[in-house]
Amino acid sequence: MKLKIPGVPSPTRLRRYAPGQPLVDGPVLVGGAPGGKLRDPICEILGRAGASVGESPSAVAEPSRWSAIIFDATGITDIAGLLALHAFTAPAFRNLRPSGRLIVLGTPPEDCPQPKAAAAQRALDGFIRSAGKEARLGSTANLIDIAGGAEDAIESTLRFFLSGRSAYISGQVIRLTPATPMPTPDWDHPLRDRVAVVTGAARGIGAAIAETLSRDGAQVIVLDVPAQGAALAEVANSVGAIAFQIDITAEDAPARLATYLKDRYGAVDVFVHNAGITRDRSLVNMPAEQWSSVLAVNLGAQLRINEALLDQNVLRPGGRVICISSTSGIAGNRGQTNYAASKAGIIGMVQALAPVMAKGDMTINAVAPGFIETAMTKAMPFATREIGRRINSLNQGGLPVDVAETVAWLGQPGTAGVNGQVIRVCGQSILGA
Repeated sequence: MKLKIPGVPSPTRLRRYAPGQPLVDGPVLVGGAPGGKLRDPICEILGRAGASVGESPSAVAEPSRWSAIIFDATGITDIAGLLALHAFTAPAFRNLRPSGRLIVLGTPPEDCPQPKAAAAQRALDGFIRSAGKEARLGSTANLIDIAGGAEDAIESTLRFFLSGRSAYISGQVIRLTPATPMPTPDWDHPLRDRVAVVTGAARGIGAAIAETLSRDGAQVIVLDVPAQGAALAEVANSVGAIAFQIDITAEDAPARLATYLKDRYGAVDVFVHNAGITRDRSLVNMPAEQWSSVLAVNLGAQLRINEALLDQNVLRPGGRVICISSTSGIAGNRGQTNYAASKAGIIGMVQALAPVMAKGDMTINAVAPGFIETAMTKAMPFATREIGRRINSLNQGGLPVDVAETVAWLGQPGTAGVNGQVIRVCGQSILGA
């Protein structure tokens, strides 16, 4: 149990997912602007999930408050249309339950034929980021932009952002693009019959990713360096995974890994690049070895392994590659020129590979954690640690499972429309916002 620190307010306990938990913990308010195209699909998804749906902000009074507010803004084509967004959300927002959700569905501004429509749709970005900063008691606000042709692929993403799986994600904009539909027959185990690989899995976030993927039904292979063999075996035994010891920076590592995966499993469905190191020091005092080692592990190994995965057909059609970046790669961080460069490089790699992956009905995305409660952050000085926890809209650090849940969502068959994106798991940190 976390101790209460005198003079420091205690953060709200976030609603996080547990097996068997309903999608939402109360009624969902659904509305939209005239001309919207997603209201009926939204209600159908909520109906399948067993959620109660309301359509008037005044329909539910205390103490039965809304667990989520969903607004279909795809029909907004000018500034006047934004009045409907305000009129619907303003009275309901104060009646969100703790850990409630505000989700707005829009159209990518670049897909709008007229400047006034593009301006109105881009306005949703500023609205949702500001609403996230105003949300209280662990509630979050996120925007999902749906490109034409992607309307039938919203379920996995909508479910994720409604559920406790997205507890530490707020103020984000997600883009859905057209992709080959892939149904999810079992929402309690959305990764059933999928083979997943996790690097750097002996501890911390990697171990949490392995556990979450296994919980969701995947057969998991966990990787780490031989020096972490005992810890890796412990993780594998605890989640029913297979351990494979390998130094991913070795010259022959991509070929060895590709051969092992093809010989043992034929092919894999999900590959998670989690392995990473830090060697923090100011730029003027950083030895070349510390610079090179961080770039080699965090970025170089990913580039080489991805090349092998694609060239040797290690990924099945519908495959998912998920790369762990960092908010340091977006905003930078003092004493981390090497680390921030490597994590920014991951984002560049993801964006460049996304069109290539799409041609094979595959995706690649990055997850950028903010302040996550790990052994590394626990070793920080008290003041530094507390500042890291508090400089976000949720006023607390995230947990390794928050990163793991995001990885698991991106690994789902139904998340085919999310490609080439960076998902920040940071509680809407002010850094890089």
